[in-house]
Amino acid sequence: MSVNENTASILKEIEQKYASIHQKTDTQLEGLLWSKPVTYWDYIHTDVLLNLQIQRTVLPDEMVFILYHQINELIFKMILWEMNQISHTQNIQADFFTDRLMRISRYFDMLTTSFAIMEKGMDVEQYMKFRNTLTPASGFQSAQYRLIEFCTTDLVNLIDSRFRATFDNTISNENAFEILYWQAAGTEPETGGKTYTLEEFEKKYKATFLNYMEEYKSINIWQKYKQLSVQDQELQTLKDAMRHLDYTVNISWVLQHLNVAIKYIDQSGMGDGEATGGSDWRKYMHPKHQKRIFFPELWSGAELANWGQE
Repeated sequence: MSVNENTASILKEIEQKYASIHQKTDTQLEGLLWSKPVTYWDYIHTDVLLNLQIQRTVLPDEMVFILYHQINELIFKMILWEMNQISHTQNIQADFFTDRLMRISRYFDMLTTSFAIMEKGMDVEQYMKFRNTLTPASGFQSAQYRLIEFCTTDLVNLIDSRFRATFDNTISNENAFEILYWQAAGTEPETGGKTYTLEEFEKKYKATFLNYMEEYKSINIWQKYKQLSVQDQELQTLKDAMRHLDYTVNISWVLQHLNVAIKYIDQSGMGDGEATGGSDWRKYMHPKHQKRIFFPELWSGAELANWGQE
């Protein structure tokens, strides 16, 4: 049997691949005889994916709500995938850094514009009915979004604004966790205790959060930026990418989310005006209150002072 040069070259590389892990090439090649060709639906697991939407009510627009939030979580996973590449790349180069930042920003740009699906794509009366079946669950409980924050910036920038100025970087992660900005959204205003929504969230994810807080102290996006040469840090394309990400995540996206909440919860004239998780959603969501800013050193004093002002 004749083998052309290209096939011979590929076979040689295959032999080297399996030799490196002490496997027999013939065995691996014979296995190909019995493997079935890949199909789109098997590769994407289409049937599994399309059967993950389980409604709690008979209201049709609940399906829109479920699908939309599942898509968000998939996008969050894509964002974390890119962030992990930035954080775990040794001797990262500015062009690679900028390219990955822009990928992340495009995902958040898409999330921002996608709120039109929620704002215009659901019947208000249906939403105000099926949302009652969601209590006490809340979008507040998106663990991936919290991981994105830990991967992006130093911990001090995620601390409740009331404690940020006096925050001590030497305190334990456990103590810092208790004064993260979103803790206030999970606190009972009458008692000061944690809501059921927050308690369950912590029970499920707190250990993961503490691990991320420790792991990303020195490799979050801001820290990786500071590891670049001074010359690279001053590249306008890179600084623009950093600022675009910061503004998109902490102003554009959250304001779009807030506007949708206002339409349904405040302006619909239905319900009690409360969030399903019990948070003071107006103060929690509006960027001018907490002033969540990932990279404050990249903004002017005036920009910081007017952060989130409409």
